[in-house]
Amino acid sequence: MARRPAVVNRLGAIPVHPERDPAHPLVVFGDHRFCAGELMEVQKMAGPHMHSQIELNFVLEGAMTYWFDGRELTISDGRLCLFWGMIPHQVIDRHAGTRFICLYVPMSVFLGLANLSQFRDSVFRGAVIEALDLRPFDREIFLRWREELLRGDERDIEIVRSELTARLMRIERDGWRDLREQGSALASVGQRDAGWVLHVEKMLRFIGERAPDDISADDVGRAAGLHPNYAMGLFKRAVGITINQAIIRHRLDTAQSLLISSDMPITKVAYESGFGSLSTFYEAFQRRFMEKPVQYRQRMRAKGTVAQAST
Repeated sequence: MARRPAVVNRLGAIPVHPERDPAHPLVVFGDHRFCAGELMEVQKMAGPHMHSQIELNFVLEGAMTYWFDGRELTISDGRLCLFWGMIPHQVIDRHAGTRFICLYVPMSVFLGLANLSQFRDSVFRGAVIEALDLRPFDREIFLRWREELLRGDERDIEIVRSELTARLMRIERDGWRDLREQGSALASVGQRDAGWVLHVEKMLRFIGERAPDDISADDVGRAAGLHPNYAMGLFKRAVGITINQAIIRHRLDTAQSLLISSDMPITKVAYESGFGSLSTFYEAFQRRFMEKPVQYRQRMRAKGTVAQAST
């Protein structure tokens, strides 16, 4: 079923569906820049959101708790974590006065790390990566990166890009763990695939932003300017799953966010998430989450995560 395209507002936030206004809508941000968060004091969020960049959180003081893909994860001071922003996430609690540095890294930087296959694969499959070896100077460096990114000088940004890329490589070398205990090997992409990073980034963005619409694997390939067959092979080698699996994954991500952030009827959740039939939605949801949507909502409501209709 074809759907109207979402409208991007001046802040770059895309509501899942423009004509509805639930108390706490899932928001997709259309900003793909290499940038830093302006606020350092952590605030609780009204509902889940998504964005295309890799997000790095370095907690300076206090502790913060994320709802992330159906789990609650707490990150305390002195810890460095990163995750893919297209997995719905929400800060649901924090200690008073918690401060952090939040950096947003375009997928092109991350995809270009040719030797970090398992590391990349874990991130794109929904891992929350924690660096196990932090250096005494990390705090000072992250503060400087934030300042230079906020300043916006292109020369500074390129330097930060190089330095941050090296830091990611050190995380992979020095040790990391997946806080959700996920991860698997990522198939390598050969050097003959010239420009593959740009193509894969375009496909990932298109899926992340358009999965709730009536799109196919062919549409994803065309969005990257590729023949569908070549696009499907390239995507599978780079990300480790098929384009269709990625589309379903994002539709389920949207569905679980709507289940926890609103009292929207299950049928409408399925429609808003991009599923053409209720039976297809139920089958896919139960396969991934091992329970029915209504049970999932009830369990999350019992934990206080789901927004009440009266709020």
